[in-house]
Amino acid sequence: MGAKCSIRCSKGKQREVRNSQEREVDDHQKEASSSTFNFVMKDIHEIPTFIWDMTDVTKLNLSHNRLERLPPELGKLGYIVVLNLCGNQIVSLPKEIGLLRNLRVFFVNMNYLVELPEELGSCKKLEVLSLSHNYLSALPVSFSDLTLLKKLNLSNNRLTCIPSCVFQMKNLDFLHLGSNQIEAIADSIQFLEQLKILVIDNNILRVLPRSICLLTSLELLNVDYNCIQTLPDDLYKLMKLTRIAYNPMDKGLHIINNPLAKPLQAMVDGGLNMLFAYLEDKIKPD
Repeated sequence: MGAKCSIRCSKGKQREVRNSQEREVDDHQKEASSSTFNFVMKDIHEIPTFIWDMTDVTKLNLSHNRLERLPPELGKLGYIVVLNLCGNQIVSLPKEIGLLRNLRVFFVNMNYLVELPEELGSCKKLEVLSLSHNYLSALPVSFSDLTLLKKLNLSNNRLTCIPSCVFQMKNLDFLHLGSNQIEAIADSIQFLEQLKILVIDNNILRVLPRSICLLTSLELLNVDYNCIQTLPDDLYKLMKLTRIAYNPMDKGLHIINNPLAKPLQAMVDGGLNMLFAYLEDKIKPD
């Protein structure tokens, strides 16, 4: 009798598990009929195949799982506008990602990417692209076509210079290059006239080029924790920088923690107005 009871209890638990799984699948199918689908923190290693039938989805969030790869079926989701793959273990992106021609926002930060496919440059509607916390040392040349891009995060990678394709992104208003190994800023930085926020802290910059002074829309310039000793005399032309800033989130000029030569350090300690007045006086004719 006890054995029969045990068998009945075991079968009852199996039915409960099956019913629970069926309910979960039903929930996914119902959500699949909407334009937004979230599959966050599910501890999955592969993307469930039913997602590739969600051809009308416009926002797909697969962040914070354990995904290592994306199959070519990704290219079926041609209506995707927002794709979040943050916080996975992705080592490469398939070339079919270039078929996502409506993609505007793409988060693939906090993964294991060493390189990116040229085909990603075909996503010409991209406006926001986060590639931070990967292992990138370069960007595809095709990124020169991403001329609608407004916000680009390349922080915490392995860049030794600013990729030349970035200077073609004329609509950028936010560029984060912090925590790389960048040694210099090319004069081509002047072409990014719309930049309001430029972060390039925690690199190995030794000088700031005079061309950076042409970015008169800058409201935040962060070059903290570098090896900068001198500043360009025209820096005072960046009139939208309103103060020496210390909090990373604050607008202004972040210049502390650099080995500034005398008397620049004293000028910085005296505040932005003192620094700008000193630099402007230097170029005035006697």
